[in-house]
Amino acid sequence: METDRVLHDDAVMTLDGWNAPDGMQAELREHYLRWLAEHPDAMWRSCRPEHLTASALVVDATGSRALLTLHKTVGRWLQLGGHCENGDITLAGAALRETTEESGLTGLSIDPSPLQLSRHEILAGGCAGTFHLDVQFLVTATARTDYVVSEESHDLAWFPMKALPESADHVVEELAARATRRLAHSAGSVSSG
Repeated sequence: METDRVLHDDAVMTLDGWNAPDGMQAELREHYLRWLAEHPDAMWRSCRPEHLTASALVVDATGSRALLTLHKTVGRWLQLGGHCENGDITLAGAALRETTEESGLTGLSIDPSPLQLSRHEILAGGCAGTFHLDVQFLVTATARTDYVVSEESHDLAWFPMKALPESADHVVEELAARATRRLAHSAGSVSSG
């Protein structure tokens, strides 16, 4: 399908143009790009043993709180996101779609440059035994912050960025730290401009 190629090409372009913040992230980016080069179906959950996914850390307009999901399958507090679907034409768009579906929030704004990459093995559910090559973005809730819990979650909740729940995945902690730095940098750029 043509849209399959468009999404695949966007993933390559997004990762190729991304300035990885450190050596580990640069290594992951190269792994993702190799996987994409070798697998035309890398964007779909049917691609095994790895496939790309898109997720996002949702922050409120002040950047002081993050919306996390208590994931039904994993049983931990995580960022929102998941698999790409037919009709997705960009990775950022897939992350935004997933975030909207899982939170019920409207008026969301996404930064199209990834925050970080996370390669993790899935231990339960329909993808057990595979690895998600997750591309993680920053989404800001620019309007209301009252959410709706979806079927994929036990719960959703806003947490202070500096006081995430103890059961949050370490990847969420890394995401929050990177988001805090990016938001501070953006605020500094705006005030000095």
